[in-house]
Amino acid sequence: MTDLTPIAQPRRPRVLALANQKGGVGKTTTAINLGTALAAIGEKVLIIDLDPRGNASTGLGVDRRSRKSSTYDVLCGDVGLGQAMQETAVPGLFLAPSTLDLLGVELEIASSKDRAHRLRNAIDELVYDQRCSDLTYVLIDCPPSLSLITINAMTASDAVLVPLQCEFFALEGLSQLLKTVEQVRAGLNPRLIIQGVVLTMYDPRNNLSGQVMADVREFLGDKVYDTVIPRNVRVSEAPSYGKPALLYDLRCSGSQAYLKLASEVIRRERTLRAAA
Repeated sequence: MTDLTPIAQPRRPRVLALANQKGGVGKTTTAINLGTALAAIGEKVLIIDLDPRGNASTGLGVDRRSRKSSTYDVLCGDVGLGQAMQETAVPGLFLAPSTLDLLGVELEIASSKDRAHRLRNAIDELVYDQRCSDLTYVLIDCPPSLSLITINAMTASDAVLVPLQCEFFALEGLSQLLKTVEQVRAGLNPRLIIQGVVLTMYDPRNNLSGQVMADVREFLGDKVYDTVIPRNVRVSEAPSYGKPALLYDLRCSGSQAYLKLASEVIRRERTLRAAA
């Protein structure tokens, strides 16, 4: 008798792109520390470093000489994402590192029909890798531009998480980012949403920070996370030691904020799944 029991399909991890075309907003810091916080509360997380500068890789203590396979190789189709993955010092947190080669990847893939889907295909294949089948979250650290690399990240993602610095020009350029998300949703990835906007580098002593926070909340409403990441010296120091802030100083205000953000991200994800 033929067994007609359907074969269970592997579960795809939730994929979040951390994107903002403006540099210096805490995007990489958020990727590192949110990933660490998610791993600390029991999730299995992969950070994909798509910034040619490789700051997420350096901040997680992965030396440039040890980056034998990188996201450049993945986007070029030379290796699978599972082959590029490396363990980090944080249990449950993995990294696909970046190298400067990534600067040339757009020229390499520009003429390919699947140029916007390279990363999505790599993540889809990843779930069949036994070592990676239990991943629950993938965080993509995007470069500070709305380039083909960022389009790849958005095409591969379920949602976009936007770090936004509490400064005068915070909302400048945000409309272009939101427009790009809409374009990707219309043409490449209809499931893409904005998961949330996280305010970073908040200084309660600075009246401008409070005004920016109020303006952003008025403009974006409940898209803005309740958690605000404070400006914190310990968080700024941590990358120079190749450590997430949560390993460098768990008790500092920045580390505690990222733990709260991880809990809020998970709550939002549960709400989204329940509504689906």
